[in-house]
Amino acid sequence: VQLQASGGGLVQTGGSLRLSCVASGFSLDYYTMCWFRQAPGRERDFVAAISWSGNRIYYEDSVKGRFTISRDNAENTVYLQMNSLKPEDTAVYYCATGPRVGNFASVRGRYDYWGQGTLVTVSS
Repeated sequence: VQLQASGGGLVQTGGSLRLSCVASGFSLDYYTMCWFRQAPGRERDFVAAISWSGNRIYYEDSVKGRFTISRDNAENTVYLQMNSLKPEDTAVYYCATGPRVGNFASVRGRYDYWGQGTLVTVSS
């Protein structure tokens, strides 16, 4: 069971990045997938989540209208398109999934499988 996140990097304020997270060793069938982020000295905070069918999508308030989460179930992959990036978006971004999410998509403890993280740095 492995989640591999990629796509992070250094970008200027207002720029864009697209993160990807590929699952291997298991199927994501019926699992909600999500992105969390952790800035230096901060807790790991919820960013966005998407249900298996894609009909339920959730965003943290500060990223609404700027970030878009999507998934390709055939490829076992979840994406996070990040536009209009701000310095406060700087963090390590983690993807996660698991069978116990239910209606608690923003609750970190509900996710059993985590990727290794990819660093996003937004310069001012």
